[in-house]
Amino acid sequence: MKHTAPANDTQRPWTSWDAWLNSPPGQYVLNWEQTQFDHIVADIFGYHALQIGLPQLSSLKENRMPVHIILRAPHDRPEEQPDHWHTINGLPDELPFASQSIDLVILPHVLEFAEDPHAVLREVDRVLMPEGRVIITGFNPASLWGLRQYWGRLMGLQPYLPREGQFMALLRIKDWLKLLNYSVDRGKFGCYRLPLRSAKGMEKMGFLEKAGDRWWPVLGAVFMISAVKRVSSLTLVGRIDMAKAQTAPNFSPAARVGETRRTQEVETL
Repeated sequence: MKHTAPANDTQRPWTSWDAWLNSPPGQYVLNWEQTQFDHIVADIFGYHALQIGLPQLSSLKENRMPVHIILRAPHDRPEEQPDHWHTINGLPDELPFASQSIDLVILPHVLEFAEDPHAVLREVDRVLMPEGRVIITGFNPASLWGLRQYWGRLMGLQPYLPREGQFMALLRIKDWLKLLNYSVDRGKFGCYRLPLRSAKGMEKMGFLEKAGDRWWPVLGAVFMISAVKRVSSLTLVGRIDMAKAQTAPNFSPAARVGETRRTQEVETL
């Protein structure tokens, strides 16, 4: 899926998430994430796959599960989805699904725009099957994009990224997943071009993609992380009946060396 921005978006103030996605850097991020999702979901199997929010992205396009669901929040813009997708209206922190009923959950930039990201993760944990997988994408605050966002807020300038986002470090999200007993199995940074506003300027920075991926990977503007839900299995042991336990037979102590020698002398006499 190739995302293209309208020609006049370079002049639009990016005050909202939806407007930002239509800007040149927004389209750049969507295209990068679409490529990554196409690769990572291709070998994930199960029956039910769920994408929460961001209908501009088709994260499950290359996934082979029979049921694809997208949860659309009230503020999400209506987008046409493939025919085999099931669209459900709801909230990320109140998922309308039974416990342990979903095999794969996609969270594209959901946590950083949620009022309570902890509640969202707890709901994801509730609906995920044991050994199910969650994939999260977000903006990296420790990047040039994050630095420009911080500097703009400090100086009272127009922010480069959506102003309503609360961008979280990858290590913080890893800690949250660890507390929920998830094991991270994959992760990747991307989008190394400079935080420019025009499409032409960003196209000229294309050479930074390979260089950044090789020399400064943790400074990518966007991260993707995949984690598997682990469930500890308990082995129940029945109560031991001590009355039936057999005791070891009593054995006489072995003769001491001195006694053995005297016995041999008596026998000789």
